[in-house]
Amino acid sequence: METLNIQYTDIGEDYVVAEMPVTSAVHQPMGLLHGGANMALAESVGSLGSFVLLNDPTIGVVGLEINGNHIKSTKSGKVIARGELIHKGRSTHVWEIKIRNEAGELLTICRMTNMIIRKS
Repeated sequence: METLNIQYTDIGEDYVVAEMPVTSAVHQPMGLLHGGANMALAESVGSLGSFVLLNDPTIGVVGLEINGNHIKSTKSGKVIARGELIHKGRSTHVWEIKIRNEAGELLTICRMTNMIIRKS
């Protein structure tokens, strides 16, 4: 969270919103926002969403699968990720995370599956 300067800005029962500044720290060699930084942002949003939904200190959340399609990129400003719950099961949660630029243009769309586990 600190490395990428991700800030959560809104949390609801079935959604999470976070922002990340686009600086040289998250650029790939061509000066564009690195796709991996977007994936880290998406996974942070989906993970927190499941954690908040569960609200149980005896249960943990681990990412099982994440995929993303990078549609557009940016060089500066900030990106805003909104994750929405698609499925809330006993053992898995599925999230859809859309990452947009400040103009609202879609940059990346992700789907993430979390596994719900009992802490030992």
